[in-house]
Amino acid sequence: MSVAVLEVEVAYAVPDRAWRIALRLPAGATVADALAAADLPARIPGVVVDPGALAVFGQAATPETRLHPGDRVEVLRPLLADP
Repeated sequence: MSVAVLEVEVAYAVPDRAWRIALRLPAGATVADALAAADLPARIPGVVVDPGALAVFGQAATPETRLHPGDRVEVLRPLLADP
């Protein structure tokens, strides 16, 4: 049985706040589709989404990465200090 709708979320965090946007997207949706639907720039002033700084559950992803039910797209920020 194929999934007609994917329930996923997009997450973004700063030190004192986190956003988790739940989405319902059509089957076959990509990270780019999730980011477009979440519209982070309209929700979070000053946010800039770097296509090279994306992950799905902590695993590097690209805008073309296909999503699966329950996935969490993470918009990563640059490190402030080198660990």
